[in-house]
Amino acid sequence: MSVGGRTVETSEGPLAELWKEYGKADRRWLTSDPNIVSIEILTVVLDSLLGLGLIYAVLQDQFYRHFLQVALCVCELYGGWMTFCPDWLIGSPHLDTSRPLYLWVYLVFFNGLWVLVPVLLLVQSWFSLRTLHIGDRGENRKRK
Repeated sequence: MSVGGRTVETSEGPLAELWKEYGKADRRWLTSDPNIVSIEILTVVLDSLLGLGLIYAVLQDQFYRHFLQVALCVCELYGGWMTFCPDWLIGSPHLDTSRPLYLWVYLVFFNGLWVLVPVLLLVQSWFSLRTLHIGDRGENRKRK
């Protein structure tokens, strides 16, 4: 919605209305902010492919499932960091924290989900890979 000279502010439709509402808390989403657009292009392309691969790997119990899960989680956390850190470094001029709804629901809760879920999945991968590693070490000792 924010490529080729278009902006969310001038777009129409249910998805545009959703982003217009969020744009009340973070004005960068209403315009073609180059940082946001570049991160979102990467997210749509790379994270979508990783996500589809991960769905397949989980459903088919593939060996590379945790590799994809870790990669996707790290991409998501990096994208979130690069979305907000540059704005924080210049004093958050695009963020409206004056209303509790904007601060606690839009900025903290909704963006917090994009941190919490990847962190939980990273912890899950950590324990799964650890269990595999410990099991593999035990099997190697038995062979000797």
